[in-house]
Amino acid sequence: MPCYSLDGLSPVVHPTAFVHPSAELIGDVWVGAHCYIGPLASLRGDFGRIVVREGANVQDTCVMHAFPGKDCVVEVDGHIGHGAVLHGCTVGRNALVGMNAVVMDEVEVGESSIVAAAAFVRAGLKVPPRSLLVGSPAKVVRTLSDDEVRWKSQGTQVYQALARRCRASLVPVQPLTAADEGRARFTSAQLTAGSGEAEMGLKPLVEVKRG
Repeated sequence: MPCYSLDGLSPVVHPTAFVHPSAELIGDVWVGAHCYIGPLASLRGDFGRIVVREGANVQDTCVMHAFPGKDCVVEVDGHIGHGAVLHGCTVGRNALVGMNAVVMDEVEVGESSIVAAAAFVRAGLKVPPRSLLVGSPAKVVRTLSDDEVRWKSQGTQVYQALARRCRASLVPVQPLTAADEGRARFTSAQLTAGSGEAEMGLKPLVEVKRG
């Protein structure tokens, strides 16, 4: 993985974490146990400290950065969707930031909250636990149900399983020139291996709510 020391500070990555080879970690970055850092993610610890705690995931093309002397933190089991930008904020335990959302400086996203896709969370906002934030600027629209929190937790378990799968079997290859006959698909058992009951996390939330 591309990791860079800056002014004597090098990234720290737990051996059970998976960091994709195209992700970049610079300077004062800490990645905890069982984390998943996706392709092209940028964790820039060149001004402030970047912390991704145990079991969290930061997906493809996400950016984490902070002002000098400040931290940008994803707490235990945090879940950062594709293309999200976190700047000098704290995403609480078991909280989710949706795809292409932007979370600004000194925001505190409460435990087990969900920031909707494409939301803009203005600087300094303190979000209560189990909140749903929507819009630009984002506002708390309601409290999450038990099923919604369970869906989020199980989705994060799927990414924890993905970290294990990638560490065990992800290798660079040359692409096939044609699809092989009877090509296999990933099974639910593969996607949730070692995660207990994570089936709900494989479905879009809209399907969970219909059920």
